[in-house]
Amino acid sequence: MSLKLYYDALSQPSRALLIFLQSSNIPFTRCVVNLGKGEHLTEEYKNEVSRFQKVPVIVHGDFRLTESVGILRYLCREYTVPDHFYPKDSKLQARVDEYLEWQHNNIRMFCALYFQKKWLLPKITGEPASEKTIAEYEHRMIDGIDNFERCWLQSGSFIAGDNLSAADIWAACELEQPRIAGYDAAEGRPILSRWLSRVRDELNPHYEEAHTFLNKLVHLNRKAKSAKL
Repeated sequence: MSLKLYYDALSQPSRALLIFLQSSNIPFTRCVVNLGKGEHLTEEYKNEVSRFQKVPVIVHGDFRLTESVGILRYLCREYTVPDHFYPKDSKLQARVDEYLEWQHNNIRMFCALYFQKKWLLPKITGEPASEKTIAEYEHRMIDGIDNFERCWLQSGSFIAGDNLSAADIWAACELEQPRIAGYDAAEGRPILSRWLSRVRDELNPHYEEAHTFLNKLVHLNRKAKSAKL
């Protein structure tokens, strides 16, 4: 049964699934959806891919599924994947789930809102956000990242223990996002920095490939900022 992944590399959960699929050697077809061009907003996309008109989405035969964490769990039931990503042991799996449920109102929300307010919305509207607004969202994000480091990275090499899991993939992809807007979560945080380096090393070359577009944007933004100085 064929598997298709609809994704945009600018989407954090899209990158997480892309990395997971490649690292698990699950065969799939890439279906790139350009969010910037509104390809997800067409009637065709709504009717044939996702009624929610979002990414990521998988189409497995005649079965369609959205929401990256739900997709992860489905894929782990349908395919044979390395156990450390989403362990079959109930307690170990619960630790991965614990993070995946926690992240939505924490790391994902804070990093995504900062990215949207500082970089994405000004890009779309042509109107820069106020310094006060950016400062407020940055403060929330920093508190969230500090909380992440304190709660999840103090014991073991990875989030759910000594082995890399899906929790690390999903967290790393969220923490990479603010770099586009000029904020590096690893800077000044040695514990987080070492963890992120371990995640990248464990998942390469797929990790770097998935972040090629993001890294290009980071480079272009730094270049543009330097040119203004």
